[in-house]
Amino acid sequence: MLKYIQNKQIRIINQTVSTFVREIYLKKLTSKNRLVGLVGQRGVGKTTLLLQYLKSNYKPTQYLYFSADDVYIINSSIYDIAEEFVTLGGKVLVIDEIHKYTNWAMEIKSIYDSFPNLLIRFSGSSALNILNEKHDLSRRAVVAKVKPLSFREYLKLTNDIELPVLRFDEIIKNHNEISYNYALENPTLYKNFLKYLEIGFYPFFLEDEEEYKNKLFNACEKVINEDIPSLNKIEYTHLSIFKKLIAKLVYTKVPFKVNITALSKEFEISHPTLLTYLEIMEKTNLVRLVKKVSKKISKKPDKILFGNTNLLYTFCDEFGVDIDIGTVRETFFVSCFEKDIYYSDKGDFVVNEKIFEVGGENKDFKQIKDIKSSYLAIDTDYSMRKNAIPLWLFGCLY
Repeated sequence: MLKYIQNKQIRIINQTVSTFVREIYLKKLTSKNRLVGLVGQRGVGKTTLLLQYLKSNYKPTQYLYFSADDVYIINSSIYDIAEEFVTLGGKVLVIDEIHKYTNWAMEIKSIYDSFPNLLIRFSGSSALNILNEKHDLSRRAVVAKVKPLSFREYLKLTNDIELPVLRFDEIIKNHNEISYNYALENPTLYKNFLKYLEIGFYPFFLEDEEEYKNKLFNACEKVINEDIPSLNKIEYTHLSIFKKLIAKLVYTKVPFKVNITALSKEFEISHPTLLTYLEIMEKTNLVRLVKKVSKKISKKPDKILFGNTNLLYTFCDEFGVDIDIGTVRETFFVSCFEKDIYYSDKGDFVVNEKIFEVGGENKDFKQIKDIKSSYLAIDTDYSMRKNAIPLWLFGCLY
């Protein structure tokens, strides 16, 4: 078994390039923590990060890399593989797609406890919840959530344009100066932004732009048909509900306002079950649930958007539905914030107690003119208007 894995990893490692490295995640992998995991959507680049980490830090004899969905691994014991590897002097064990392996948490804990000098690195689905595992991995593992490419990262990868990471308060305070200078220095910036919205969140666009949406759609199908049922106690007959929810988002066109009672009745499931399914979809990053700003704690989302604009474009293409540009803008804006963004009756969204109205270049302040700490997030290359912030600037938050 070990010989098979080593022969395969040589072929895979040799094909790995390091011209573009997402340093924030590589730092997690190179830390002294013995157990480090990367979780995230299919296609965000978890495998590439693991391979870059190995290639740039170790000799081939020091590491062992394999994917848990390998047909030769599924029916084997990863503990036995690790034990043989350590006996031969191995230092780093890397397991990709770990959620594909039955009882993975139990075996990882056993490996961790049995071989104290072994470093363990793994990747898994974004729906993988280590904190809920009964084998107490939460206090042992450092877990990093790998996000899709930001617009800033996309520019670096595709055009070698290097923009700094911007803090939220920097954007609020200096958006006119920053957007003007960056747009002047990089004339194709806004053109690149429009392309990014359609096919730029996942690095596999580098392989084939023409097939990008097909690949993304297929990846989403696997999330629904494979990842969700394997990581949650869900009957396969209920998987159609996830697909119906996606169809709802597509055909509604505008950001979908949630009526839990009506949806529960339509799908013939209870309120708690529907909320659970929506939360699962958010964990897989297929959608974003946006709650209304309120002092009360509520589980019920008020709006549902796709996880990012590439998903929106892909599903609209698949269903043959025209894109609503307003939905594209709102979807992008929400995707820039991992948490603490809320839907608002005044304007569109609230972030850090600031009101944002999202719109096109000529959007005015009419709807938010009397609201303190209110801003426009507008679809343009640069803006010299006070409190009117180019939308793409929020793509530089990481």
